Amino acid sequence: MASNEPIPATHNQVYSKTLGEKPASELANSMSSPSLGQPQDVYDATLPRWRAHIRNVVLKAVERESPILAKMQRRIRSPWLDAYFLYTSSLGTHTFFMIALPMLFFFGYSDLGRGLIFVLASGVYVSSFIKDLVCSPRPFAPPVHRLTIGTHHLEYGFPSTHSTNSVSMALFIFGHIHRAYTEHSAVSDIAYYASCVLLLVYAITIVFGRLYTGMHSLTDCAAGVTLGAGIWAGYIIMHDTLEQWLASGVWIVPCTVTPICLLLVHFHPQPVDDCPCFEDAIAFISVILGAFLARWHTVYAEIDGQLLQAVMPGGQADVWTFGEKLRWCSIAGAKVSVGILIIFVWRLFAKSVLHLVLPPLFRALARCFDLPNRRFYTPATDYAHVPVENGLHPIPSVIDLPSTLEVTGVDGEDTRGGIKRRGRATTAKPGIPGSLYLLSQGNELENGKGATHPGTEEVKHYDADVLTKVVVYAGIAFLSCEVVPVLFCIMGWGIRPW
Repeated sequence: MASNEPIPATHNQVYSKTLGEKPASELANSMSSPSLGQPQDVYDATLPRWRAHIRNVVLKAVERESPILAKMQRRIRSPWLDAYFLYTSSLGTHTFFMIALPMLFFFGYSDLGRGLIFVLASGVYVSSFIKDLVCSPRPFAPPVHRLTIGTHHLEYGFPSTHSTNSVSMALFIFGHIHRAYTEHSAVSDIAYYASCVLLLVYAITIVFGRLYTGMHSLTDCAAGVTLGAGIWAGYIIMHDTLEQWLASGVWIVPCTVTPICLLLVHFHPQPVDDCPCFEDAIAFISVILGAFLARWHTVYAEIDGQLLQAVMPGGQADVWTFGEKLRWCSIAGAKVSVGILIIFVWRLFAKSVLHLVLPPLFRALARCFDLPNRRFYTPATDYAHVPVENGLHPIPSVIDLPSTLEVTGVDGEDTRGGIKRRGRATTAKPGIPGSLYLLSQGNELENGKGATHPGTEEVKHYDADVLTKVVVYAGIAFLSCEVVPVLFCIMGWGIRPW
């Protein structure tokens, strides 16, 4: 559990002594960080030269800023601030937004929901892409005392996904509030300015909280803020054109969106360590795929104007009786419960079927041509089936919330043998140090192929998991955006709240 007490004086003295005796160039080898899985020479030898150069530039910033963050923590940390920044960090996670997003479609706010999906999923994918591209560690602990909810400390540090999400979401919501205030006069002065203050406090809390909890450096957060603002700006520029294209109802839409999303999954950078970022990237690019296909299909099948405009019972009159209010609330609760249940059932069913079908299909295709294989993912030719316990571990899924919301303090955690996985053990090749094992695979990141060594390393991932995640998450988005709302209309529950 994370400590709610300030850093003890004895630790402060140790940190000061350590920082005073060792130059920044030696801190990377003397401090432990879950994201710094291997010695520096491993990254230089394994990564292509241009990626290694970028990593070294970012690493120098982490080395400079880790002592600064430690000094800041010693001065301002308190039990109250620990709890505040630790628990508000969950408001910047993609898990939080993914729980809330289906509700927008269940209640008729499909345009808002698609915009949020595009901004959020793009931020998660791009930040995960850069993390695995650069392979930069988080601030070193010690001297930094790291506080975290869940498993975010197991990923690389640059850029900060929390900062990306919070800034892009705050700007996105501000844009809608500002439009309602200036163009439609639908928001009062007090509500408008109060909303602006809340959004500003939210963004500052999340971004500064990443520094306070020792999860990111100043460089990480600055890059995340810039990335979040850039993604929001890109959405503003292309929103109208994108919506018109999706609503065209022509077959070029699915024939373009599907291969682009699959290519984005395929060309995600190969990291040096077994980092969880790729799982996030798969999940969210697949959510974009499912949401875009759902929008196209509602227009193509002429569903949008027929069913998805229905109003929920009890929401037609200006003045509601107590019975109407009770009926409306009951239907709203039923919609949320049934919708989430359908998503859970789909996830479990699709996962089981795909893990049964994909491995033999991959083995049959492997006889005809070479299949792409990611590093750390075992090909189907090397296993008979996917064990149940090593199946799909989706990141933004409420099924995994009990483990996701575990509070941990991770300073002093030694993971030099490799990045730890989310709830999975890591086993190096017997008789070969982790650094030498990686050095022997130095050319794999350049040619885009992964290496597998059956019988020498515990299997942590299977190639079937990749396509399984794509289908499962695209299906979740498709169900949330089209199938479930249509079902509600057929059942007489309506979509729009009033």
